[in-house]
Amino acid sequence: MSTWRRIASIGALATKVTGAQLNARVRGALRRVEDRSVALEGVNVDNARRVVETLGQMKGAAMKMGQQLAIAAQNFEHLPDEVHTILGELNASASPVPFSVIEAVLEREFEGDVVAIFSDITPEPLGTASLAQAHLARLASSGEEVVVKVLHDGIEGSVKADLMALKALLLGGRLLGRDAEEVSAVFSELQARLEEELDYLQEAVNIAEFVRLFGDDPRVTIPRVYGVGSTGRVLTMDRVPGVPLAQFLETSSSDVRQRAGLNLAELFFEMAFVHRTLHADPHPGNYLFQPDGRVSMLDFGCVKRFDEFWMGTYASAILAALDGRREDLLTACRELGAWVGDDPRAGEIIWKFCETVVGPWRDGPCKLDANDMLKQTQPIVREMWRYREIRGPRDIIFLHRTLGGLYTLARQLDVSADWGMILRRYLTIAVRNSRG
Repeated sequence: MSTWRRIASIGALATKVTGAQLNARVRGALRRVEDRSVALEGVNVDNARRVVETLGQMKGAAMKMGQQLAIAAQNFEHLPDEVHTILGELNASASPVPFSVIEAVLEREFEGDVVAIFSDITPEPLGTASLAQAHLARLASSGEEVVVKVLHDGIEGSVKADLMALKALLLGGRLLGRDAEEVSAVFSELQARLEEELDYLQEAVNIAEFVRLFGDDPRVTIPRVYGVGSTGRVLTMDRVPGVPLAQFLETSSSDVRQRAGLNLAELFFEMAFVHRTLHADPHPGNYLFQPDGRVSMLDFGCVKRFDEFWMGTYASAILAALDGRREDLLTACRELGAWVGDDPRAGEIIWKFCETVVGPWRDGPCKLDANDMLKQTQPIVREMWRYREIRGPRDIIFLHRTLGGLYTLARQLDVSADWGMILRRYLTIAVRNSRG
């Protein structure tokens, strides 16, 4: 799809979705409450289909953002089940690329000597994602089974086009209601991470770092990279064990699910607060679950690294929230750039939000209950949105995106723990490291 066609497709999608919602609300004003609810539910289903039909064919940045929408939507109980099912198709797989196209890329990357590297490549893909497609193969040198991930041809141009179109829509249409500086900072961070995902040499470096950090960790399996089958557009790795979340939920015991959920949570805390190196793509397809509750991690293209002082300040803010220290929390928010004004009402709503999210974790073991938390936080977030002095600092974007995605996975695993105690342990390490 050409650059202009991609831009036009995203623009048309936004127009249809916004128009359908507006039309439903105008008509709803003349209906009974019950009829209005049914009509709006139908619009939500139709809009979900529009999103999947458009973004599911586009790949690139547009599809990745659609997948994040699908992840976020799982936490909104007011949406009908059919919407969740339809949006979930974005997380299942993109439409596959013909194997002839994959072969052409491999021939080009390995200068026509593919058979010297791979004795066999399975034509049916293991999976097709927004940026790449993966195939099973065997190394010619050892016969070992590996996974070969091939970047979609021409994807670099599509990512730039998608980001340009989405940024123009948000700024021009004022869809977020935020100023240009804040929106530009968000998109700058998104662009930086997406550009890294297009460089498989960088991803190989990321994987090597995670092998160093977690290679001997009994909670997780990290694939190794095979340099002989890797280039800037092709990445050859171990085939790691495990099954997708849906299959794991059907076949595992509650004890094993509990162990897997704790593994996910502790891995996130350790990545963020100890190593400050975060696997920052919480797409469900990037995690496989083993029969004993161990987790296999996939796709290390999106890795966010944090400055130790920034992370120490962030950890100080969360510790203050856990301890009920309002003024210390607000001071840390100022240092982070999350509060840039002086309106006391803005400070109060920040405190209210943190109390709602973190407060339940002060009282010992509890289950993660996203629906109940979202019921309480949604009106607070809407109020926060009114204050432009409340910001989302650039470094928070992928930290909270990953936290939200893993929260959704852990909630489905029905895991219970003393989250306050666990989190406090890791936050204390981050604060101590930032102080030397």
